[in-house]
Amino acid sequence: MSRLVAVLRPEPGNSATIARAQALGLKTLSLPLFAVEALPWTLPDPARFDALMLTSANALRWAGPAIDQLRALPVVAVGKATAAAARTAGFDVMIVGDRDAAALLAAAGAAGLRCLLHLGGEESMVSPGGVVGESIPVYASIALPIAPPMLATLVDSIALVHSPRAGARLAALVDTAGLARDRIIIAALSEAVATATGTGWQAISTAPRPLDEKLLETVAAIARSD
Repeated sequence: MSRLVAVLRPEPGNSATIARAQALGLKTLSLPLFAVEALPWTLPDPARFDALMLTSANALRWAGPAIDQLRALPVVAVGKATAAAARTAGFDVMIVGDRDAAALLAAAGAAGLRCLLHLGGEESMVSPGGVVGESIPVYASIALPIAPPMLATLVDSIALVHSPRAGARLAALVDTAGLARDRIIIAALSEAVATATGTGWQAISTAPRPLDEKLLETVAAIARSD
């Protein structure tokens, strides 16, 4: 397992992914492309909603004390990690998705929910409509400057890409720096992430399910065959 694995996601997910990767015997590089910052937001009347929709644990980390007033609402969470964070924060988790926001909304509708409050990131909000009564961004991902020598370490690495925005920025950074795409392997969390990262890479592999653990299993298999 000689190929370096570059972890591009922001903290605290970056450290969590690196710990999982190292437990699998992978050599890692921390290279976050973004940092997460809280946004000001106004709490709506909780009585308007029958559930709280969370598409990232970052909403819980960055929403501030106002989110405490939403604890009476059951949570529909996009995945296991977000659900676990919601339970730790004292919420009752009603639905745990295993794919994406669209699948989660379908499950919420099938469960009889009619008006969800979505708290999420500014760059990845679910538009109001259908069962989504209101969407409020409570955090934003801010692009971090990446020094050319750090970018150069991506050559001959496996780059872990967790979001479409990260995929698009990675492609732009690599091209601007004049690095060869065909010397970088992309490991994408989902098909949407892979699409956003573009073409021309040495290879693109996609996790069978959009979970960090599944992505790392995919990376470990690539590293073993390298």
